[in-house]
Amino acid sequence: MDKKKMSAALAAVAMVIKTREEALACSAPEISEPETQAPILTQPAAQPFNTWGISGRQTQMQANAMMQLRMFK
Repeated sequence: MDKKKMSAALAAVAMVIKTREEALACSAPEISEPETQAPILTQPAAQPFNTWGISGRQTQMQANAMMQLRMFK
């Protein structure tokens, strides 16, 4: 595979991953300002958006894509 095709494929994979990350960030629940009275919570509080976890997942997906494109010989 020539270098132009390889770089185009990697750029496409990176763009898809970036788009999915942005979609995930937009769909994350927003934290509202606290009310005067604290409500009784029946469920545990939601975990905050984990940027490092997403970054690790992105690296795994990119390595998987490179293996599928047979870049490692």
